[in-house]
Amino acid sequence: MPSIIPSLTTTQVAALSTTTIAGLSTTDIQAFSTSQIAALTTTQIPAFTTTELQALSSTQMTGFTATDLGVLTTTQLQVLSFTQLGALTTTEIGGLSTTELGALTTTQLGGLTATQLGALTTTQLGGLDTTTEIGALTTTQLGGLTATEIGALTTTQLSGLNATQLGALTTTQIGGFTTTELATLTTTQIGGLTATELRGLSTTQVGGLTTTELSALTTTQIGGLSGTSLGALSTTQLGGLTTTQIAGLTTTQIGGFTTTEIGALTTTQIGGLTTTGISSMSVAEVQALSTTEIGAMTSTQGLAFTSTQIHGMSDPQISELFVITG
Repeated sequence: MPSIIPSLTTTQVAALSTTTIAGLSTTDIQAFSTSQIAALTTTQIPAFTTTELQALSSTQMTGFTATDLGVLTTTQLQVLSFTQLGALTTTEIGGLSTTELGALTTTQLGGLTATQLGALTTTQLGGLDTTTEIGALTTTQLGGLTATEIGALTTTQLSGLNATQLGALTTTQIGGFTTTELATLTTTQIGGLTATELRGLSTTQVGGLTTTELSALTTTQIGGLSGTSLGALSTTQLGGLTTTQIAGLTTTQIGGFTTTEIGALTTTQIGGLTTTGISSMSVAEVQALSTTEIGAMTSTQGLAFTSTQIHGMSDPQISELFVITG
């Protein structure tokens, strides 16, 4: 038997009782037009049975308003399919509460598009409050998050992101991380960041990296840090760099070190400086070297100093240079 639903006006649809709504057949449910669905009231929406909701097509789902979606119970929401959720407009998505978002299964979350996720407010994003939910997002989905959303992630949410997910973020998204967020990343997570992403960090953000995180970076990753970023490291952070990392620094990066940083290098770290790195140092950087640091160099390193650099050395530095070059 055909449904009479198509014959009803939107006014008549809005007048249907909750009892009538709950008793509709699948044929009736599938006969609703999007305009008729848009006419439903927030009193009628909770009356839909889970079976009725599951019968709605993705096209029909676009008829709901943001307010309609906001009154769905978690039980109702959890029966919506991957496809149905993916069909919702960004305006509709805006109606979901943190409770509703938190009730979505990882399968359902998989149906949300990058655009939909990018439309969530920071408050709504807070509803995805488990490591499982955040960890279930694909790199494509994460690509939809704005820098503001990234910056609003809690440490719990952040801990759910794996190295692959972090490595897929854009430099714009990376720019949204707070120093607190960066400081909570594990060495495994840090290992997922690309040189390009690290290059996109501001000096303030670089200041949030811990010595443990810095020492875990590969030479390729370190290569992504600009001279300005390296110059912004505290002496404590600088102490986290290994000789291998220092050996991999470019002349531009070495040129970014402040005289305070140069003077704070340990004798072990000094051993990591290449002859190219040493000869590229500015006179001011060379003058910042302590006699202990110069004394820790090999003769090969000592012979790498240029005449211009040597001219700028103090008498104690020159004396130490004579000692190591024999």
